[in-house]
Amino acid sequence: MKTWAPLAFAFAMLCSLAVQPAPAGAQDARAYIQETGDQVLVVLKNQGLSSEQKVKQIEDIAYARFDFDTMARLVLARNWSKLTPQQQSEFVQEFRRHLSVTYGKNIENYRNETIEVTGDREEARGDWTVKTKILRSGDDILVDYRLRKVDGQWKIIDVVIERVSLVANFRSQLQDVVANKGADEMLRMLREKNAAGQSILPNDGKVSPGDTSAASS
Repeated sequence: MKTWAPLAFAFAMLCSLAVQPAPAGAQDARAYIQETGDQVLVVLKNQGLSSEQKVKQIEDIAYARFDFDTMARLVLARNWSKLTPQQQSEFVQEFRRHLSVTYGKNIENYRNETIEVTGDREEARGDWTVKTKILRSGDDILVDYRLRKVDGQWKIIDVVIERVSLVANFRSQLQDVVANKGADEMLRMLREKNAAGQSILPNDGKVSPGDTSAASS
């Protein structure tokens, strides 16, 4: 079992991309991840900021670079259509907030780790995956970023850490709630967990390798 590094922590590792020739789509996707990592790294290395200030600044970066609407639809999958437009909008907001609740608490785990980009591949629908490995003392971490173009701009729609998809992990926790108890109960649970600063994931996100195919829909 491994504890998921916070998303921003994983971004911060993206400080040295491979330089081999690559298709234009791969170059664009890699550059987007590189730029995101550079921005977050500046925040994490700023010793003049408190943990709360770092979380806030990294949230601002993530909010601009994640496609939370797509992620929310992928998480709920077939259950998305069961929500009213108002419920869908609320879920996007509460889900976005919950990512910060789940991963932001570990913001100080960054210890100057480095990154090795191990490859990339084109996916269905024109998506692209940038594959990386975080190099740290004793135990490396595999981190893949799934990107999709929205209005001509790459956006991150999933992060796969140690072969476990963020989207699939949250889907496994929410799909039964929506199917059996309804959207209102699912939203109530998310609101309560967010207010209490608690994650819906078992063991606050400690996971074993699992499904990586969540972004295929």
